[in-house]
This record gives sequence, C-alpha cells and structure tokens, in this order.
Amino acid sequence: MLRKILTFFQKETVLSISAILAILSMFIVHPSGKYFSYIDFRTLSLLFCLMSIVAGLSEIGLFDYLAEKILSRANSIKSIIVLLVLLCFFFSMIITNDVALITFVPLAIIILKKMSEKQKNYWILRTVVMQTIAANLGSMLTPIGNPQNLYLYARANMSALALIRLMLPYSIAALVLLLVWIQIAAHREPGSTTENHISELFSIHKTKAPNQTSLIGYLILFLICLLVVAHIIDYRISFILVIGYIFFKNWHLFKKVDYSLLLTFTALFIFIGNLKCIPQFNHFLISIIDGHETLTAILSSQIISNVPAAILLSGFTKNYSALIIGTNIGGLGTLIASMASLISFKYIAKEKTTLRGKYFMMFTIANIVFLILLLLCINLL
Repeated sequence: MLRKILTFFQKETVLSISAILAILSMFIVHPSGKYFSYIDFRTLSLLFCLMSIVAGLSEIGLFDYLAEKILSRANSIKSIIVLLVLLCFFFSMIITNDVALITFVPLAIIILKKMSEKQKNYWILRTVVMQTIAANLGSMLTPIGNPQNLYLYARANMSALALIRLMLPYSIAALVLLLVWIQIAAHREPGSTTENHISELFSIHKTKAPNQTSLIGYLILFLICLLVVAHIIDYRISFILVIGYIFFKNWHLFKKVDYSLLLTFTALFIFIGNLKCIPQFNHFLISIIDGHETLTAILSSQIISNVPAAILLSGFTKNYSALIIGTNIGGLGTLIASMASLISFKYIAKEKTTLRGKYFMMFTIANIVFLILLLLCINLL
C-alpha cells in the first residue's frame, strides 16, 4: 500500500502536493458551501473540452498527416530541424504545449534515427531540447496555448487580441532566438545528408488523410470552444456539446483527458480560496508580490511550475498582465518550471537511459540562456 502511494506521488507530484495543501487549509477554514465559489468552473470546463477535442484530432491522425506533408518539403537536415522545431512552436499555440510535444517529439526521434549514427547523436538531444523550448514559448501567444494563459486570461477579463498583443514581442524574440540557435548548431553539424537521402526519410510512412466526417465534427467543436474563449458562447453549452458528441462518437477519448491537471486546478482553487480567508497571510503575501509580480511569477515557476504559480499568485494581485508574462517566461529554467518539459525528458529516457544526464544538462543550460535573454527583453519592453 505504501509503495503504491509513493509511486502515485512520484507520478503525480504536483497533484499530490496541491491536494495536501488543500486538505491542510481545510483545518484552518472549515469546509462549507462557499468552497464552490472558489472553483473556476469555466476554466475547468474549457480545459476539459479542449483536451477532449485535441485527443480526437490526434486519434484521427490530423497532426501526423500535417507534419508529414510539411516535412516532406525539406531538402536538408537543417531544414528538417527547423520544421520539427517550428511545428512545436506554432502548433502549441492551438493544441497546447504538452500535446505539441507528445505529437512531434516522437516524430523527431523517428526521423533522426534514420540518419547516420554521427548525425543522429549530434542532433537528437539538441532537437528535442529546442522542440521543448519552442512548445513552451510558442504556447504563450494565445489564450488556449497553455493552461495558465487560459486561466489568467479569463481572470483578467481581457480579450484574446489583448493577450496576443501583450505576448507578441516575446514570441517574436523567442522565434528569432530559436532560429539563431539552429543556425549555429547547423554550422557545427558533422557531415551532411544529400537531398536524395532526405527524400528517403519520408518514403516509408504515408499517413492517410483523416476521416473528413470526424475532422469536421471536431473542428466545429473546436470553433465553439474558441467562441467560449472569446466570451461569445456560455461555457456550459460547449461542455454539453463536447460531452454528447464524444460519448456517441468515441467515448474512449474520455480516457485520454488529463484529469490530474483538472484535479490540480481544483485543489489549488480550494487552497488559495482558503488562504484569502486568513487576513494575516493574505496581507503578508500581497506585500511580497506587490510591484514584483513578473519576477515573483518567474521564480515561483522554477519551484512549483508555472500553472500552480499562476493560480497561487492570481489570488493576491490584480496585475494579471505581469503574471501572464512571468508565468509564460517562467516556463523556462528548471525541468519542472513547465510540466510539459517532463514529456520530452521521458521520451529521451525511454529512447536511451544513458542520455538522461546529457539531456538534463543541455536542457538546463539552453533554458537558462533563453530565460536570461527573454528577461532582458522584459527590461527593454
């Protein structure tokens, strides 16, 4: 029994800590009907709907099909690396950073394994590190790119265009930095691959086009969710439509929803709601955060990851723009600064356990460099 608990804690560390904090806070502020007012059901509903729809689109092979079409146009290793990284950067804006990594990191590993041993060894860690950074930074541009944006955007009651304007300079800077890094890495690449060899990399896999009926159905639901994000449709309508469609179309998709994320949000809502009922703690935390929202969000993200940091800090400041910038940039840094980064780490460890140490070192150095450069952008802007 103890072993099962420890295994669960290791697997779901953030959820476990969030649940423990929520339970401990209940001894100070006893459970009551006001607990329901703590929970942001709109955010939870949207997260559930988007995760379900993206799981459906992934299952019908839409992302694999698009990726293969795009990559088949590559004519050099550098162009392949650029496309693999940009797929994560731009798709994360729509399908979230974690789904982008789940989709495109395995694809990158498959492609790179077809290259020569020397080229594979050179590129595999560099590419996956950059894909991870690209997914974490690309996702910051849109309200649906990552969970903290979806939550803070709704909390701030800002328009989608306002969030895009806020994050656009940092997204452009991130894209430029990624392209510069690839250019530098490609310049030091050992050996080269001919155009004929490149074309052979895509001659084996011929992904079928996704079923049009299913594709249209999921895209309509996705559009409805976007209307909810834009505050045009009530979130309960999208929730009912998604539940109904998936139940009759493919109820197995319910198993692919990240319920641990939804439960983590719920636990943190309760914990923060209770903290706000404690005047002494409330005033203390506000005094620390006030005027330092961005830096506090970045530092907090390094320890508890950016999603919990966004929920925690949003209870003690109204400067949501600073929190959006801080929690997005704060996804850089440590391996847990953005929980999506663990996805790439697991794929590398599964591929070859001896690569874990090298990957961790390369990942940390690259993240620190990107974090410092984007911090300079914050000061300039």
